[in-house]
Amino acid sequence: MQEISSKSQNQRITIRVGRNTLSFTMLDGDGHVDFEPYVLKSGVSMAANLREAFKTSAMLSHASSRARVLIDSDVLMIPVELFEEADMAVWHHHAFPSSVQDAVFYNVLPDLNAVSVFSMNKDLRLVIDDHFSDVKLISVNTPVWRYLHQRSFTGTRYKLYGYFHEQRLEVFCFQQNRFRFCNSFSVRQPHDALYFLLYVWNQLQLQPRFDELHIVGDIPEQEWLLAQLRRFLQKAYVINPSADFNRAQVTAIKGMPYDLQTLFVKGR
Repeated sequence: MQEISSKSQNQRITIRVGRNTLSFTMLDGDGHVDFEPYVLKSGVSMAANLREAFKTSAMLSHASSRARVLIDSDVLMIPVELFEEADMAVWHHHAFPSSVQDAVFYNVLPDLNAVSVFSMNKDLRLVIDDHFSDVKLISVNTPVWRYLHQRSFTGTRYKLYGYFHEQRLEVFCFQQNRFRFCNSFSVRQPHDALYFLLYVWNQLQLQPRFDELHIVGDIPEQEWLLAQLRRFLQKAYVINPSADFNRAQVTAIKGMPYDLQTLFVKGR
């Protein structure tokens, strides 16, 4: 069993709830990041899996009452000047009818003048509330959006970003302090990714000779995809987290998603 120091017990544990993954992350007493993926039981709800994890996970069993939960669910992006908390659940359920039985939450992105509205299964939230008294909920993409927005100010050309995770592709672009584009696509093979990236590129009327495309994350058939993108775009790149984050410890942790790496290196 993994040993948990007394110092780490005061840290806020981070629970990442993916669409088909579950993991726990926490700083140890020396300031290093410990990452514990949990093997889900098939045919069992995420709430039931998390409830079971509390019985078997050393990290969870020694966690404090404070938790930060990253949720990978459909996101509705609303300009901050149009956001009304009383209406957010209606808007989200209208945009994503499958979420009508879920609880709805939001993150304000002040540097992007936007609010991301997302949902969580109510049973899952109940399990979390049963074990933690201080809970912060974050959309899984929030740290990625905020960091890459700051990164987009390097140079003078537009940058289109693609973040791959769990057979999803998040495509987004910024114009000063706002989203110019933000959408999510289901990607089960690299041909899908190629189509969506080039489709959005054309939709935004970006320039193949001058503007830039940056992709990151769990990229399917990375070499093939990059070669195909470079047939049409002169400036297509793969972001290397180790180099980008100055070889931070988290970039060497096998299986840790880019959004978690970004969260621990750059913060929310």
